[in-house]
Amino acid sequence: MFAWISKLDQYFPVRYSAWALCMVGFVASTYAWVRMGMDASFSIGFLLLVLLGLRDTMQRRHAILRNYPVIGHLRFLLEFIRPEMRQYFIESDHEAAPFSRQQRSLVYQRAKGDSDKRPFGTQLDVSAVGYEWINHSLQPTMLKTHDFRVQIGASRAQPYNASLFNISAMSFGALSANAILALNAGAKRGNFAHDTGEGSISRHHRVNGGDLIWEVGSGYFGCCNGDGSFSEERFTANARDPQVKMIEVKLSQGAKPGHGGVLPGPKVTIEIAEARGVQPWVDCVSPASHGAFKTPIEMMHFIERLRELSGGKPTGFKLCIGHPWEWFGIAKAMQETGILPDFIVVDGAEGGTGAAPLEFTDHVGAPLQEGLLLVHNTLVGLDLRDKIKLGCAGKVVSAFDIARMLALGADWCNAARGFMFALGCIQAQTCHTGSCPTGVTTQDPQRQKALDVPSKADRVYHFHQNTLMALKELVQAAGLDDPSGITADHIVRRNSEHGVKLLANLLPFVKPGELLAGGSELQVFRTYWPMARASSFSATPA
Repeated sequence: MFAWISKLDQYFPVRYSAWALCMVGFVASTYAWVRMGMDASFSIGFLLLVLLGLRDTMQRRHAILRNYPVIGHLRFLLEFIRPEMRQYFIESDHEAAPFSRQQRSLVYQRAKGDSDKRPFGTQLDVSAVGYEWINHSLQPTMLKTHDFRVQIGASRAQPYNASLFNISAMSFGALSANAILALNAGAKRGNFAHDTGEGSISRHHRVNGGDLIWEVGSGYFGCCNGDGSFSEERFTANARDPQVKMIEVKLSQGAKPGHGGVLPGPKVTIEIAEARGVQPWVDCVSPASHGAFKTPIEMMHFIERLRELSGGKPTGFKLCIGHPWEWFGIAKAMQETGILPDFIVVDGAEGGTGAAPLEFTDHVGAPLQEGLLLVHNTLVGLDLRDKIKLGCAGKVVSAFDIARMLALGADWCNAARGFMFALGCIQAQTCHTGSCPTGVTTQDPQRQKALDVPSKADRVYHFHQNTLMALKELVQAAGLDDPSGITADHIVRRNSEHGVKLLANLLPFVKPGELLAGGSELQVFRTYWPMARASSFSATPA
């Protein structure tokens, strides 16, 4: 700081300069208005700034405004627009926060039907640790269709022939009515499934008739009594709707595993209350755990009961892996009861359509790779893998993402944010504020109008179709006849500067029946399998 400024600062704080200039501007503009007949708007404007500075010095909430009246607001303005400035001018094409520009652009292009081709070679660093690729064949195959299917609940009264790529769980209330309408219309046209999310089946899910996976969470929305407990009568009424193809019990979700929630009363609109079967304008509570069962064995019987009440529709559950012994307890309950879910969906901790505290977003729950692999290995080790289908969700947007998950044991993939991008989401990350700029995650009627349902439904359909067409090309290049043929032997990962390994050699896999034959050599099974019990989610005391 110059010496004269330091001297001046002793008598008049320099940080008040902006406020002082506003005072000078007010005096000068007022003089010009009174004496010279100039427009009074300048005088009024400066007066407002002077009064703002006075308010800044008197308020107690923000120290920076007390010390820097008027000009201190610039700091809050820059902080407010920082995410947009970073997204458009600073971040690189491959910097994921949480999705990179290249990932978002790929979805936009496929959703719009634009060319998704890239000239001049890859922009990825193929020598970087973590780079992955799929091995190709010198004798590629030619597949007749990209409409890949997986049959779920083959032995049930109403099995479902699901697409390999579906819309993951997102509730009405989290998404706008127009977003739900567009997603379901796209699902109907493309013949793929739309997961309702925990918020149950709204009137907007029913308009276009797309296939639904009804997610039943701990709040039992759509099938609850007045006290929040599970209602068989209400469940049956919804579950037997022909539009509902599968029943999914939500144990936890990747965005906030182990965390319940409360939708404040003012947000529980008549439409949301109607879908959830609760009172409008009253706090809507979603507990952190289920009340209909307290042990793994009780959970298996609950799943069997839901399957019976639904008329024999495929019934399973979704979870994000936490304590290994809890999942192992569920697996042991399958053995003891002989009751099997028709499917399990593994949600990765990288999931993110549900807003959550930062600690939960960043540090709670197993990522998809580890969670999916643990569930797959357990079922293989118990000789149950061919009886239970595995779905997964967690940052899946491209055909290679799908191929990689299939290699780790999944039968199909779900995507939430990928389909949000197809709707026009720009990753503004204001989903929880009600001020979504594209009308995807808001209940504001005016903001919702920005989302044109017919055109966005068309984009949802095209994103799904073009992604599966890209998967078809990958499968052909690998010399396979079906995506189910992709295994960990097909994916290669650079694990050091000069070394690469197949995922089959890099990740732990168990042999069929290994757990039945006396246990596995893998540390997770040696440590936690003996601790698990079917009669409780708690670990066996040491």
